[in-house]
Amino acid sequence: METSSELTLTIRTAVPFFRVMSSKPTATIPDARARMDFRLVDAPHPAVIDVATLSNQCDLRTQARSGPGGQHRNKTSSGVFLTHRPTGIVAEATERRSQAQNRDVALQRLRYLLATEIRTLSPLDPVCSNDDPLESDLRQRYHRHSFRLSDANIDKPGVLALVMNDLWVAGGQPSLVATQWGVSTSKIVALLRSFAPALIMVNRVRSHHERLPLH
Repeated sequence: METSSELTLTIRTAVPFFRVMSSKPTATIPDARARMDFRLVDAPHPAVIDVATLSNQCDLRTQARSGPGGQHRNKTSSGVFLTHRPTGIVAEATERRSQAQNRDVALQRLRYLLATEIRTLSPLDPVCSNDDPLESDLRQRYHRHSFRLSDANIDKPGVLALVMNDLWVAGGQPSLVATQWGVSTSKIVALLRSFAPALIMVNRVRSHHERLPLH
C-alpha cells in the first residue's frame, strides 16, 4: 500500500508530464532569408489601385473571332488580351461577343492574377515597413470585417493581394494573418478558397516552409 508521501510524489511528477504532452508550438514569423521567392514591387500593389489607373498601365491587343452568320461568318475583333506593362502579366477574355465586355472581364482577371503572383511589403515584416496610404486605407476598412467578399466586390482582388502579402511573410500561416486583420483563421482560409489559384499559391508557400497544405 502507498504511503501518503509516495502518493504525493506520484501526483507531483504526473503534472509536469501532462503539461509537456499538451503544449503546442507557437506560430512565429519565419526569417526573411527563408521566404519563398516572389516578384516584389513597390507599393501600392497593382491590385489595390483603381481600375482606371490599372487600365492605363496595360497594353491592349484584340483577336478576331467568328461573328454570327452562315458558313461565311463575319469576323469581329472582340477577343481581348491585356498585358500589364510593369509586370508583364497577361490576362485574356474571348468568350463574349462584345469587346467592351471582354475588356472588363480581362481587367478583372488581371487584378486577380496580380493579387496572386505579385507581392508588396507586409506590415508583418519585422524589418521593412509599408505605410502606403492606399494599402493602409484598404486594411483599415476591412479590419474586423466579415470577409464575405463576393466576386462583384471591387475591393476583393486588393484585399486578397494584401492577405497574400501577409501569408508570404508569415510562411503561409493563416493564424498569424488572422490576428493582423482582426478576423478568424477560418475567414482567411475561406477567402483563399474563393479563388483557387490563391489557395494553390499559398500551399506552395507552405510547402516551401515544410508545412502541410490547407484544404
